[in-house]
Amino acid sequence: MTLDVKYLNDRLALNVLTNSVENAQALVEAAEGHVLVGVLSKNYPTVEAAVEDMKRYQSATDNAISVGLGAGDPGQWKMVAQISEIIQPQHINQMFTATGYTRGLLGQDQTIVNSLVSPSGKVGYVNVATGIKSREEEVALVPIRTAIRMMQEMGASSIKFFPMNGLSTFEEYKAVCEACAEYDFMLEPTGGLDLENFEIVVKTALDAGVKRVIPHVYSSIIDPETGATRPEDVATLYAIMKKLTQ
Repeated sequence: MTLDVKYLNDRLALNVLTNSVENAQALVEAAEGHVLVGVLSKNYPTVEAAVEDMKRYQSATDNAISVGLGAGDPGQWKMVAQISEIIQPQHINQMFTATGYTRGLLGQDQTIVNSLVSPSGKVGYVNVATGIKSREEEVALVPIRTAIRMMQEMGASSIKFFPMNGLSTFEEYKAVCEACAEYDFMLEPTGGLDLENFEIVVKTALDAGVKRVIPHVYSSIIDPETGATRPEDVATLYAIMKKLTQ
């Protein structure tokens, strides 16, 4: 199984959730492989149970899985790291404060490890206090460029900007895009993305010169009755991706 993410034109890959192996396969097909399917650690009682099940997803998707926290739950940070150490996925979602720990357990630099920071309410700054303990204290405002340098020092591959709440933090997001382009750092916009705002969010990053972007689209494309991500919506998002990278 490969550790290499399949990027569309070496720039874009989609990140969506899945709730079954069959659904995961349908999503990979809908995006012609340019997708990471998220499996949430929070859905499993133990690391062992998660590893056993996630190996099924790995086999079915050629390892195109993203080990998730579960709605950005910082309490899942250690379980995510321990699962990932064993299964060696293509992509990992992690809190800012747990980035170095996770990269160390992996023992390699190829897997994408993102580092979650939050909008701060101030353009050009992010909140890095996203861990299980640090989030209980005052907001830790750090200039976005300094935060990226810290992530690079910890072994992160990309910044996960969450929660964006759709376009409500758009000015802050644009500043993040500019910094990622300046420091040749990957970007993962997350939170409130849907079929309507997806194009402007991704286009803004690409226009800023961000080398690689992995947008996360979650609840807006999940069927509320089945809990499965709709392949037809992934196909729609993929069509937008192709248009933006022509």
